[in-house]
Amino acid sequence: MEALSQALQPYKELVGNVAGIVTVLQMFSGAFVCNDIRRKGSSDGFSPMPFIGGCGLTILFLQHALLMNDPAMINANVVGFAISVVYSTFFYLYTPRQSKGDFWKQLGMAGALTAAMIGYAQIENPAVVEDRFGMIITVLMLMLIGQPLFGLPEIIRKKSTEGLPFAMILSGTVVGCMWLLYGIILNNTFVILQNLAAVSLSGVQLALFVIYPSKDSKKKKQ
Repeated sequence: MEALSQALQPYKELVGNVAGIVTVLQMFSGAFVCNDIRRKGSSDGFSPMPFIGGCGLTILFLQHALLMNDPAMINANVVGFAISVVYSTFFYLYTPRQSKGDFWKQLGMAGALTAAMIGYAQIENPAVVEDRFGMIITVLMLMLIGQPLFGLPEIIRKKSTEGLPFAMILSGTVVGCMWLLYGIILNNTFVILQNLAAVSLSGVQLALFVIYPSKDSKKKKQ
């Protein structure tokens, strides 16, 4: 791995910039989900966690990037946080009145967890904080990416992937591949593991779109 990292060093800045650009572009994939919500007239049936979790994770990844002192990751997560806030606000505006309480509950939990993690990063031993903090946000990221798989039994029952954000999953796979390459160049174990696992989870979800149609089977029959 170290030999490969050394061989790719001349491309570090280029790969970092491209990874940052595709990350920002990937954030705009949420617009497709927002458009589906707009056309439906309600966020009912959609989960706010990809957007709320996106806000929390971009803050945590920004903190990790600051610990690594990596400009490419810092810039990408600043822009990513701003876009996630816009999406979350849009989702809330289309949330039915009876479901707004659940939205605030999830937002509060995500905010509390994010604040706790930032606090931990400030008090942890500087010699180990980068690795330990990286491990924590890796687990949180995988939980967020894998969140749609919690509905796997329902997907199998309905034989439909309706409700899964295909654009976000596909673009997330591309972004994961780019940051995986960047992690190899940095020879950073956590960046590599984060994105290797992310690409693997995204691949499983993409496979569901191959197995099942994206439209509800009932609509297909009609």
